[in-house]
Amino acid sequence: MTVSEAQLQEAVGRLKNSGVRITPQRHAVLEYLLNAEIHPTADDIYKALEGKFPNMSVATVYNNLRVFREIGLVRELTYGDSSSRFDCNTSDHYHVICDSCGKIVDFHYPRLDEVESLAQKVTGFDVSHHRMELYGTCENCKKATQH
Repeated sequence: MTVSEAQLQEAVGRLKNSGVRITPQRHAVLEYLLNAEIHPTADDIYKALEGKFPNMSVATVYNNLRVFREIGLVRELTYGDSSSRFDCNTSDHYHVICDSCGKIVDFHYPRLDEVESLAQKVTGFDVSHHRMELYGTCENCKKATQH
């Protein structure tokens, strides 16, 4: 599934409205993220774009991701391993994570607001948000172990 031109233009518009200059590298990182079917790391993005932008550094990718995160265009996912992954889907959803290869797949389920309100009642906390992660073995890793 590729992103529509309208989604890309909407994201570029949000950047411009926030006073962010749209460089070719920034546009390429944004477009890559919007089209990514995986939840890429900064290194994944760098490797995918280094052929097109040989002078771009990993630091450039990290700086762009920081800007996108601050504006609310991406979410930074910090699950298990040491590398943050980035998700352009900022709607409420959960993730299923492969124990073998680390692949992360979106899982849509109704928001668990009742869990937040119950936790608030029981603990006295003002609960701001939650995240749910499910772990298992993806289809590719299952197939690899069956051979």
